[in-house]
Amino acid sequence: MSNTITLTDTIGLAKTDFDAHTLGIATINEFLTECGFKVVVANSEVSKAITNPRNIYNSSLIEKWIIKNNIQALGFSYRLNVDDAVLIFQKLMYQLESKKMLEKDGGKLKSIWFAGLPEACNKIKYLYKDVIVFYGDESFTDSLKMLGIDPSIAPKGFKDESTYKITIDGFGKEVIDKGDYISTLPVDRSGYKNFGTANDGLIDRINHGRNNNLPPVIRAHAGPYIENRHESVKQFIEWSRLLAHSGYLDVLSIGTSQLTQSKFGETWGDLPNGGGVGVNSPEEYERIYKAAKPMLVRTYSGTKNLCKQAKIHEKTLNIAWHALSLWWFSKIDGRGNLNLLDNLTEHFETIKYIAKSGKPYEANVAHHFAFRSSDDISYVVSAFLAAKAAKKLGIKHFILQIMLNDPKHTSAINDLAKARATLSIVKSLEDSNYKVFLQTRVGLSYLSYNIDKAKKQLASITALMDDIEPFNSQSPDIIHVVSYSEGNDLATPEIIDKSIKITLFSLNKYREYREKGWIDNMGENPYVNNRMHHLINEAKIVINTIENNIKDTYTPQGFYDIFKMGFLPVPKLMYCREEFPEAVKWNTKLRNGSVDIYLDGKIISAKDRMNLIIRRNIRNDKN
Repeated sequence: MSNTITLTDTIGLAKTDFDAHTLGIATINEFLTECGFKVVVANSEVSKAITNPRNIYNSSLIEKWIIKNNIQALGFSYRLNVDDAVLIFQKLMYQLESKKMLEKDGGKLKSIWFAGLPEACNKIKYLYKDVIVFYGDESFTDSLKMLGIDPSIAPKGFKDESTYKITIDGFGKEVIDKGDYISTLPVDRSGYKNFGTANDGLIDRINHGRNNNLPPVIRAHAGPYIENRHESVKQFIEWSRLLAHSGYLDVLSIGTSQLTQSKFGETWGDLPNGGGVGVNSPEEYERIYKAAKPMLVRTYSGTKNLCKQAKIHEKTLNIAWHALSLWWFSKIDGRGNLNLLDNLTEHFETIKYIAKSGKPYEANVAHHFAFRSSDDISYVVSAFLAAKAAKKLGIKHFILQIMLNDPKHTSAINDLAKARATLSIVKSLEDSNYKVFLQTRVGLSYLSYNIDKAKKQLASITALMDDIEPFNSQSPDIIHVVSYSEGNDLATPEIIDKSIKITLFSLNKYREYREKGWIDNMGENPYVNNRMHHLINEAKIVINTIENNIKDTYTPQGFYDIFKMGFLPVPKLMYCREEFPEAVKWNTKLRNGSVDIYLDGKIISAKDRMNLIIRRNIRNDKN
């Protein structure tokens, strides 16, 4: 294979249907499209076929997809189990070779790419010398060079070289190179009445920290992947004991498998697990809860029977807080089998139950829009809509998760502006019966597979988190610590504890530097403030238009109509595109670290876009 592609070549991008990691495909799709390439992303039918390419029907379907779209370069992504990745890729390559679709055999496929976990990349690189592998750490420029493309064709504005980014990167490097973080001690939070008991809760733990000037509550995600689900549960219970004993972690998030989320309590048979802990009974949750004390525990919601699962999580885990994704974890992202309206209906009913339980609620929403190349304004709007719906449904404690580095190449300056805009507009909903708690985290795909670099990134992003509200020592309320190994492999208890040490040390050290005046005052940075106010003002225009034109806005039908009418653009939506043409038609671009909507080569204002949406829907109603 020549592995050199030109602008006349068509690029195909594919993944399996049960791998939920779509962000990498969306990112490279957007970038290559911006460079002028024609890119075709496999639909759900082809994605299912690639799961088992040896099947005759599946093999034929893959072949027809490649031929019909005249694909010359094929990229395949799989970021779950290493052995499964290699096996599926080998089966796919065997089919391509046996059907003589590769250039060396007279076919049109001149370039094959693989993106996955580093170990899978290494194995595939060893097995197939001509296959280009992407570890996930490559810059846009590096990616083009690997593909034999002149980097000069890349659009400008894809790199963050601001003084602020250089400063926090330098801070992260200093923290890790000196290594003083390793002696960081766990935070003692045992000074309040119900600590570690069946009556313990997140709000008590946060308030105790505020009253005693303690660092933010620390949450981390954990979950071993073992093919045998019983072994995975057994190992996770041991991990829970180890994390409870070390004392660094406050909230343990169970990284459950896709089958736990979609088929809890059912017989799984030989269905692919999709990674994560294979919890499948209330009794297993209870064993995890007992092993994890005095930590608080939370877990994913499901993709069906949401209210039933929420009740199980309450009874078995005394769950620290519930998290739901509203539009997501449904057919539109391939994570569940519910259509969008049914999914929203289940979510709204479950939120009502959560409100009655008195537990906090987190809306996992805004970053899912960003994963599908939505713009910064829509990020802010979607967070507000979710927060206001929660308030109307009776929630008293709302957790606002802000995922930084989302998308991966967002600039640090824009990250601050977007985070502050989101926090400001959501906090405007606060009153005596409704409180907002800020939870920050590193972006899902940001951390490098290079462990040393990832540690430095974790330290630098902790500084970025603290600059959201730089002079509020009680912000953020919660830090979701993403372990430094996540770009390479799952985090063990030892790695989780080290990641927490880096985070706690970096937070304290950065605050010390701020007090001494050794870093810039980002609270008064003019670009951050201007961008923040721009996002707030534009978001208010969108919100007002929605509320004035969508009947019963804060209902399942209202949220369905918001999506269907295109108020929240998702140009890189992978599923159900035909059902939601207004949502996928908008063109977004990442420029100078910000994501905006473009029309005719220029950024379109919220006012102009709202007018277009309303006029178009008036015409549709008349027709």
